[in-house]
Amino acid sequence: MAQTTAWDPHPEPLAVHSAPVPEYGSGSLADLLPTLAAGMAVPEMTAAIPELTAADRNCVFLIDGLGWEQLKAHPEDAPFMTSLLSSSRGGTGRPITAGYPATTATSLASVGTGLPPGAHGLPGYTVRNPETGELMNQLRWNPWSPPHVWQPYPTVFQLAQQAGVHAAQVSSPTFQNTPLTKVALSGGTFLGRLTGEDRMDLAAEQLAAGDRSLVYTYYAELDGAGHRYGVDSDTWRGQLMYVDRLVQRLAEQLPPRSALYVTADHGMIDVAFDEEHRIDFDEDWELRAGVALLGGEGRARHVYAVPGAANDVLTCWREVLGEQFWVASRAEAIEAGWFGPRIDERVYDRIGDVIAAARDDVLIIASEREPKESAMVGNHGSMTPAEQLVPLLEVRS
Repeated sequence: MAQTTAWDPHPEPLAVHSAPVPEYGSGSLADLLPTLAAGMAVPEMTAAIPELTAADRNCVFLIDGLGWEQLKAHPEDAPFMTSLLSSSRGGTGRPITAGYPATTATSLASVGTGLPPGAHGLPGYTVRNPETGELMNQLRWNPWSPPHVWQPYPTVFQLAQQAGVHAAQVSSPTFQNTPLTKVALSGGTFLGRLTGEDRMDLAAEQLAAGDRSLVYTYYAELDGAGHRYGVDSDTWRGQLMYVDRLVQRLAEQLPPRSALYVTADHGMIDVAFDEEHRIDFDEDWELRAGVALLGGEGRARHVYAVPGAANDVLTCWREVLGEQFWVASRAEAIEAGWFGPRIDERVYDRIGDVIAAARDDVLIIASEREPKESAMVGNHGSMTPAEQLVPLLEVRS
């Protein structure tokens, strides 16, 4: 990146290729289940994370919002998981990466399908549906779109079940019939349990239910506490203490020949509530010029231009935001590998004409059209270590 001085009137924008692209193909969330399934002899699965050792029974416990940096910063609140840090990524003591953007819908689809965002087709919190021209919220699936048209690939759970592996998901009953679950996590048996303790106990039972087992369980409330109160709030720390006890509870019940992997869909950072750190799209005429739709989220924006205005929008966003955000055209972001090594044709126009990924502790909020999201303390989505790096803690029996 070009060096600038305080008096330079024309500082260089962040170079697109300076963004730390996720480790697709060797150490991302999309590589986890294929690696575990390959170790259980599921056909067409590849052991993409070379540091992991095969096990007959595998359990993935995904804790929503538990970034690597946040876990390392709170050892006193998570003593059990802290004791496992050296086991992360097959004993290397290293994290894996979430994928871009580092957001729940995208990451869960990457986990369940074993594919990066450019292939599974959920490349953001909200993206344009090319068929309708509307923004689609891929977490809430609103407006509704046929799930298996939007994401047509089988999940790793489905492929494992076809290969004779006992597959199960243990989560909140709320998620059983959601479109996101159908496209990302279907296959095998879904078992809904309300309390975290019940989920841990049942996950252990499901692991023991087959000679080869693949079990997924999930906890969401840490993420909610971070969004509402911040990642160093008493509420967030209380949730971390609770989930640490859940991990230990599950680890102590593993049946023989089992491996437990504790990971997350993204990390999180707190962003200050002032105009310097929260740039309001709804009140900024320069950023709005030529923009038809604003998608994504505060730290990972998809910007859809009116016909013929894409180049002007890119130029403007780079001039206004380029010192704090990696700002790329669709073609540049794809060429740089932000969404993975390939982009399916059906996914291409879901990606913004312009993509803005935050490097600094800033947000592009939209106070009028996104009042709830604009009021969140904790945020995520971009490629910074605080958001992108997630643990892959391991316990074996």
